[in-house]
Amino acid sequence: MMKISTKGQYALLIMTELAEQPEGKFIPLKLLSHRHNLSVKYLEQILIHLSKAGLVIGVRGSNGGYKLVKKTEEYTTGEILRALEGDLSPINVRENNVITDTGNDDYWKDFEVVINNYVDSVTLDKLVEKNKENTGWMYYI
Repeated sequence: MMKISTKGQYALLIMTELAEQPEGKFIPLKLLSHRHNLSVKYLEQILIHLSKAGLVIGVRGSNGGYKLVKKTEEYTTGEILRALEGDLSPINVRENNVITDTGNDDYWKDFEVVINNYVDSVTLDKLVEKNKENTGWMYYI
């Protein structure tokens, strides 16, 4: 079963927050940590992966923090998730770069194509837009 880890989920959340900032503005790690109630160390692990993938840039110092490298419409949720999760295959069929026979191989290959096409079709700016549409709703139980 394919499962996106909490790190992958938080990576999308942090990237959307960085996308909502004025272009070129660095957001301090501590501020991101506070806003999302995450430890600085945990958030730093996520941002290191995003930085190594060339998706964000980090600067130290009093005016430091993190910012996006590209425009929001140039990012896909697929590249963000892959930076944290690696391959987004629905089943583990690859061992030592050899695909093992799992039966129904065409089905699994088609399923993988659908997943990858979807995450590669949703850009960061579309995700930010969807989040704004859902803002303001209050649910009471």
